[in-house]
Amino acid sequence: MQHRHRRRGPARQVIRKRAVVAAAFVGTVALGAGVGVWAASDGGPGQPDGSARQSSAGRAAGDPGTPSASPSPSRSYPLSRAPRTIPAVRSHTPARGPGWTPRPGGRVVVSDPELADEGRLVAGELGLRYAGEKDDVRAGDVRLALGGGDGNEESYTMTVRGGRVDISGPGEAGVFYGTRTLKQEVHGGGTAPEGVVRDEPAKPVRGFMLDIARKPYDETWIEDRIRELGDLKFNELGLHFSDDQAFRIESDSHPEIVSKDHLTKAQVRRIVALADSRHITVVPEIDSPGHLGAVIAAHPDLQLRNAGGVPTRGAVDISEDASARIVDDLLDEYAGLFTGGQWHLGGDEYQALTVRDPQASYPQLAAAARRAFGAGATVADLATGWLGDRAATVRAHDRTVRAWNDGFYRGTSVRPDPDIQVAYWTGKEIGARQPVEYLSAGRKVLNYNDEFLYYVLGQPQTFVYPTGQRIYEQWNPRVLRGTTAVPERYDGQILGGSFAVWSDFPNAQTQAQVAAGIRMPLRATAQKLWDPGTPALSWADFRGLADRLDR
Repeated sequence: MQHRHRRRGPARQVIRKRAVVAAAFVGTVALGAGVGVWAASDGGPGQPDGSARQSSAGRAAGDPGTPSASPSPSRSYPLSRAPRTIPAVRSHTPARGPGWTPRPGGRVVVSDPELADEGRLVAGELGLRYAGEKDDVRAGDVRLALGGGDGNEESYTMTVRGGRVDISGPGEAGVFYGTRTLKQEVHGGGTAPEGVVRDEPAKPVRGFMLDIARKPYDETWIEDRIRELGDLKFNELGLHFSDDQAFRIESDSHPEIVSKDHLTKAQVRRIVALADSRHITVVPEIDSPGHLGAVIAAHPDLQLRNAGGVPTRGAVDISEDASARIVDDLLDEYAGLFTGGQWHLGGDEYQALTVRDPQASYPQLAAAARRAFGAGATVADLATGWLGDRAATVRAHDRTVRAWNDGFYRGTSVRPDPDIQVAYWTGKEIGARQPVEYLSAGRKVLNYNDEFLYYVLGQPQTFVYPTGQRIYEQWNPRVLRGTTAVPERYDGQILGGSFAVWSDFPNAQTQAQVAAGIRMPLRATAQKLWDPGTPALSWADFRGLADRLDR
């Protein structure tokens, strides 16, 4: 990572799975694939941990991250218990000692100037003084450092010992996540427990997607969600800002398409900067060739019409070069505004492909397909070619591309580019393919399962507001469609997932109601993307923990 000119948010990395190795003394808590094990008591870190699992693995003697077998500072302290956080830490090695509590005059110091943002943030949150780069060691310090680990930049180690806290990791993101753990420990219990936390996420993509096209959300609301997402160790915020109803971000290349109620570019820059400071990548989506009604309203000549001249809702005519030019203009323009490495091209619900015979209903598309791809080419081939061309436009800006699963068509002679990731959201669409079809072809897949992760305002069709409990108890990243998990052998191709808010009926809830409605689903999603295993806490205990941390 080039720290001075970095692109925050490691969503492109596929984190290799590794075993969590526990410490070599009795009393080690190895949480592994579980959520985390805590005693039922709400007492401080000096309480015995009677419910903790014991280690079945040893760590080599001399590991500098492992507390001495001789308790310090005194055997009068019981073994500490694991931190109480959301998401739960993957491993905690307990130790005997008083733990760490922020006190007046305490400092946050850093080993590297690249960690100044993280240092200032946690210092302000804990009421400490940010002292910058220091080599001296004082009781009460929190020290942030780069280094160690196995190269997973979202991993970190946090050691509480000798009245100090040391948080280190190979990348800034991991150190930031360590500060989130420390913040939650102190906020929820007053004291960070003695011992060593070793932690990392199971999935490299942990996202939240927001439809601001159908319902405008103000800058403050979005920034509040970014702070919430950062504390929960999410690393993506998707913004769906163009649809049939509206186009919600200022445009210099095509100001005529922008809706009256929109975000200015200055506002978006502030949103992106705040997200960047929390290691969250903002992923823009300009959906095409469907869902372009706001563009069509200003350019009616681009609207797709069938053989009878009837306009097709939201769809541009992809046989017209002008349709490609305006979309590419927008993709090029916003690549300079959204600086992260990810881009969502949409590609779903192109209405020309929902009719019984697309070639007969849209002869101009069929003719264009034959001109471009040969005598046997179809409208689906033309749509696949459109997606590939838009991917090339975005790829020129060094972006990784994703598209909705129903933008990939079966039986086409034109193949979608192999590097386009599949955002799998539904199996309800006509002809929808099973997730295994994409996985067996070697594609990377992102989980947007509408059965669990879609919060659709107004609950149209068969949608109901998802609950945190259902996500927590029944979902994991391998459950891509419906309620059935794909085989475990595909787990490495599933990069993670996103909880999504869609604004089909924008007035069904206020912004405040949306924030309240998604609160526990977001926390459950964060837990299952960080650690997909069966939770050790009951839902009631998890909800109680969330209430305590949010006070």
